[in-house]
Amino acid sequence: MYLAVAPQPDCLSAWREAVRAVDAAPGHEAHNVIVDVADPTARASMADPAVAAMSDFLARKGKKPIETVSNTIFPAALERRYGTPGFFEVFRDRVLPKVRLKKRWSGYYFERMMSLPTHDGRTINQIWDIIDRLRDPKVTALNKFELSVFDPARDVDGSPRGGHCMSFASLKLTGPRGSRRLSMIVMYRNHFYVEKLLGNLIGLGRLLEYIAREGKVAMGSLTIVSTHAEIDMDNWDRNELKAMLAACDQASAQLAAAA
Repeated sequence: MYLAVAPQPDCLSAWREAVRAVDAAPGHEAHNVIVDVADPTARASMADPAVAAMSDFLARKGKKPIETVSNTIFPAALERRYGTPGFFEVFRDRVLPKVRLKKRWSGYYFERMMSLPTHDGRTINQIWDIIDRLRDPKVTALNKFELSVFDPARDVDGSPRGGHCMSFASLKLTGPRGSRRLSMIVMYRNHFYVEKLLGNLIGLGRLLEYIAREGKVAMGSLTIVSTHAEIDMDNWDRNELKAMLAACDQASAQLAAAA
């Protein structure tokens, strides 16, 4: 059982069509929802009026705005300011001490991607390890670039809500030699499509763009599989939600008309 959303050209369109599809499902929820974005860096900033409208809606409701959600996956502003590898150190030394809520879990996906603990007390920067292998001409595998987020040693406990929702990401080099692109598929065990999906798409697109750029390959598509997705109605008044979606649709129509 799955629900495939028609492939979309950009993040905003993918989010809107995914919300539309899941909202139409019984109980406003669905399992194994597949969302595909051809260019995950398009319509992926606050300069887009529909993205800004959605972010403002979340902020008014006391929820994390779009940029805050996306930064948990990839802190793009830090990377622009400090470059590589400096931004990894800044994130570790300056950001994490301020945002860490629990000693065992900071709430940041990026932390686990860049600092995965090993059994012998070391840590692995999974992101840079992938970049190193993409650059290495001796590495001929096209599908051996994995990012682990879920950790059973830390995440299986008595929490009623579960903790991290992103579980895993797999990157692949696709296409003929000489024109290969790096694509990424990401699995979520649970997904709030109103509060989180757009920010997740934007953050993942920035992560994919960074890995491709530093790995000296072209960027490909982004695919998300939400093993459980829901229109998180417990947090919203139905009429307010419909008004917000209508505002996003109007902003998109105005943008298309001006193009």
